[in-house]
Amino acid sequence: MADPAAIRELHTRVVDRLSAWREREEAAGRTPTPDDQRAYATTLIEAELDRHAREQVDAGEPLLDSEEEQEVGRTISAMLFGLGSLEALLADPEIENIDYNGYDEGWLEYADGSVKPAPALWTSDSALVSFVQMIGARQGHVPRRFDLGQPRLNLRLPDGSRLFALMDVSQRTVLSIRRHGLVRVFLDNLIDLGAVDPGLAEFLRALVKARKNLIVAGGTGVGKTTMLRALLNEVPAEERLVTIENAFELGLHEPELKDLHPNVVALEAREPNVEGQGEIPMAELVRAGLRLNPSRVIVGEVLGDEIVAMLEAMSQGNDGSMGTIHATSSAYVWRRMAMYAAKSALRLPAEVTYRMIDGAVDFVVFIGMRDERPLGGQLHRYVSSVREVTGVEGQQVVTNEPYRPRPDGRAVPVPGVLRCLEDLELVGFDPGWLENPAGWWPA
Repeated sequence: MADPAAIRELHTRVVDRLSAWREREEAAGRTPTPDDQRAYATTLIEAELDRHAREQVDAGEPLLDSEEEQEVGRTISAMLFGLGSLEALLADPEIENIDYNGYDEGWLEYADGSVKPAPALWTSDSALVSFVQMIGARQGHVPRRFDLGQPRLNLRLPDGSRLFALMDVSQRTVLSIRRHGLVRVFLDNLIDLGAVDPGLAEFLRALVKARKNLIVAGGTGVGKTTMLRALLNEVPAEERLVTIENAFELGLHEPELKDLHPNVVALEAREPNVEGQGEIPMAELVRAGLRLNPSRVIVGEVLGDEIVAMLEAMSQGNDGSMGTIHATSSAYVWRRMAMYAAKSALRLPAEVTYRMIDGAVDFVVFIGMRDERPLGGQLHRYVSSVREVTGVEGQQVVTNEPYRPRPDGRAVPVPGVLRCLEDLELVGFDPGWLENPAGWWPA
């Protein structure tokens, strides 16, 4: 492996020369494009590697071999235009989560559930802070701060992963990256993964076609975003979608999904600037999204008082809207929503929130998880419950549970309880899928 000190020195030289070149170009009235900058940076890296080799010869020091030179060049290019030292980890499809508790204490969680130490990619916590600041400045939709005045950073990386970092409020700088291996995902893919059975997939597909308002709920890391993507990929291509997120994660506006969703407006919340101005919270974006003629409004993750605006959107004719929320059970979703609404500027009492839920939400899809790794097994994620909102009685949302968990947690149909069966039959749903109490899960 190449000497990190040599990489830092060469990187500094390239940065200085690249900055001077950009200044000269701009002074001459030319604005270099990103491709121009990459091409010139490649030339500079080659020149600095040649210069470094001459200096090593003059000093009687060993030269980098061909493989080491290529590694240094790739690393410097990644530091300039990519994700630097993280790119090697992000290139590994088996890594699901990356966590650093300081620059030298890292952990990698793999798809098979194993956890292994991560390499130290920086030389100090201050170097880690500088790296995160670079990511915030370059990778987000708009530049995002990471400093004492704004000690947290939340954004989507180019590969769809979600990065979150904290400083100052923690003992050391903390960095977490959650990977999303499935971006172009469909309900049939979730059958293959064991998240739904064929009957449940047909039921969920019918809910989307019938324009039912859906909330996907579950704990951290169970696959709520993946499920939401799969549901959204059942929406007809001619519909206009408006997505609202704290940090871009769904990625429906990305080029690789344009054939599925050609008409998407993606809105991202904005944090205040150094002067504390310019903040645009998600609640405001939901209200703005309603003015953009959406067929459906999609709230990537409900985290606070945007719940009120989202419920208003769902009850004002934007049928088929969707969102996700953290909850420990399908029955707890209502209390979570009431808690967010009570903390909003309107300070809504629970009874009012429950009435709003009755007029807005049609179904909650709850994703459960069972961890058998301590017994030598695997981590299982699956839909365990689907609830249908049927009314409200005082301090309680009244529901049916057309899919409830069997002993192993997986959802199976409960015949005869679904209220809106006729709506689903109108879009082609076969009610026979609901007549098997054992479900359609493989043995």
